[in-house]
Amino acid sequence: MKNESNTQLKRSLGLSTVMLSVIGMVIGSGVFFKPQAVYTITGGAPGIGLLIWVFAGLITLFGGLTTAELAASIPKTGGLVSWVEKCFGQGLGYLLGWCESVVFWPANVGALGTIFSIQALKLIGVSDKYTIPFAIFMVFFLIVCNCLGANVGGMIGNVFTVAKLVPLAVIILMAFTSTQSSPENLTPFIQRGDSFIAIFATGMLTCMYAYDGWIHVGNAAGEMKNPKKDLPKAIVLGLSIVILVYAVINIGYLLVIPADQLANTATPAADVAAKLMGGNMGAKLITVGILIAVFGTLNSNIMMGMRIPYAMGVQNKLPFSKQFAYLHPKYATPVVSGIFLLAVTSIMIISGSYNSLTDMCMFVIWIFYTIAFYGVIKLRRDEPDLKRPYKTPLYPLIPILAILGGLFVVIITVFTQPVNALIGVGLTLLGLPIYLSRKDKFKDLSHLDEDSKGETGDL
Repeated sequence: MKNESNTQLKRSLGLSTVMLSVIGMVIGSGVFFKPQAVYTITGGAPGIGLLIWVFAGLITLFGGLTTAELAASIPKTGGLVSWVEKCFGQGLGYLLGWCESVVFWPANVGALGTIFSIQALKLIGVSDKYTIPFAIFMVFFLIVCNCLGANVGGMIGNVFTVAKLVPLAVIILMAFTSTQSSPENLTPFIQRGDSFIAIFATGMLTCMYAYDGWIHVGNAAGEMKNPKKDLPKAIVLGLSIVILVYAVINIGYLLVIPADQLANTATPAADVAAKLMGGNMGAKLITVGILIAVFGTLNSNIMMGMRIPYAMGVQNKLPFSKQFAYLHPKYATPVVSGIFLLAVTSIMIISGSYNSLTDMCMFVIWIFYTIAFYGVIKLRRDEPDLKRPYKTPLYPLIPILAILGGLFVVIITVFTQPVNALIGVGLTLLGLPIYLSRKDKFKDLSHLDEDSKGETGDL
């Protein structure tokens, strides 16, 4: 069959390529800006902050090892949505697609647009009262770029992928070799009288955003030469490197600026660079590097965010599906879905800060991540003969640890940020009546080849 031959022809990815993809997908804006939130939560105590960064990485590692089995067993376009539908049915899969359309991607894009705006305006010395309009303008600009063709958005992403690692490498190198570094800044572990459990739990949610992107690591299973052998290695090595980088860069921050001071700056990386390089010029150079990295990440999120409502429109799953499924006649891009993303993202930017937006999108998506973790166990029981090119190691221990980690993130959010949790759940559940009213009108496109550009266009 055509699908099978295409799949065989695509099995060209080796271990190193997939491992680097894992690193590239995970490292984004969080490592530059989340230290402020983390050390605010810890009350300026550095030790527990470092522990939070490492532990959040371990939960991510368990999740990546678990969902990779679903990616290898269910190699369908749609990723997480397809896995949830396979394991739990169309209704839950629909709610996930709806959640990604109206909560996850708009909140992600809004958070990135906001932090880009804050950094850019500070760099050029413009008042922060223009943060919201400039953030919306940047989202608008990149949506327009992505509407000019998939190759335009892809080119932007490729150019800026490596750039995100440059400022990290510079800061790490200088922090560990500078005479201004002070090892005393790495203590105490926790401030006297503070609650370890409360701080640890709240900080975990904040850190999870910096590790997001790991859910896509298993999507390459169908293109790997030897997924059974190389996929778990790529996940373990890739995410282990990310955990190490995050731990080392945070130690670098702390060696130069104490945790209580990091808690009071929205630009920790730039402030560290300013001290290491002797003034504003160093801060500006690092800020330019960070802006380039955030710009690339923002573009990648917009590319993904535009295509979710489009895909749902093609399947007649949304009101005004015909409009959502519209492709530009010249560029074959989902223009209407781009306009929808801009509208919802603009509301997010106006209503929330960087940290509140990232926390909300992490809460809602981790509900579905946790469901997917359990899906691995359920699918093993329901379809024991299903072909699994890759199986989660140490089963069922790793999936259970991933489920416990996911439940931890979700439950803690409910107790520590009930408003964000309520808004996220409320927006997600708005999709339920729409699903019930339209489920008999859905189009089944599972028979189409993934590379087909017939009705589905260029996804």
